[in-house]
Amino acid sequence: QVQLVESGGGLVQPGGSLRLSCAASGSIFRINAMGWYRQAPGKQRELVAAITSGGSTNYADSVKDRFTISRDYAKNTVYLQMNSLKPEDTAVYYCNADLRPDWVTRSRDYWGQGTQVTVSS
Repeated sequence: QVQLVESGGGLVQPGGSLRLSCAASGSIFRINAMGWYRQAPGKQRELVAAITSGGSTNYADSVKDRFTISRDYAKNTVYLQMNSLKPEDTAVYYCNADLRPDWVTRSRDYWGQGTQVTVSS
């Protein structure tokens, strides 16, 4: 069974930093891309950052120059380093992976259960 498990969320003061981790486990043939989405109360889920298997990255305008996404390919793990956090960054952050399990012939999106990030004084 393929699973994505996030960790690293919590409460931080404005201007502080957090590092989120997401590990993909199970019989995975290939991971094409991994990324982070977030959803605040009453708002739609939005893309925060993504990284492809080739290392290309994409960031939401609101987090450019503050957040950095990276991958440990050997561990099937993606990280999100969040610096200069603002109250508007408060949301549940979800890990996403476009991957192909061993037992199927095509890829699809998988999701983690989410981790809460709260930025407040």
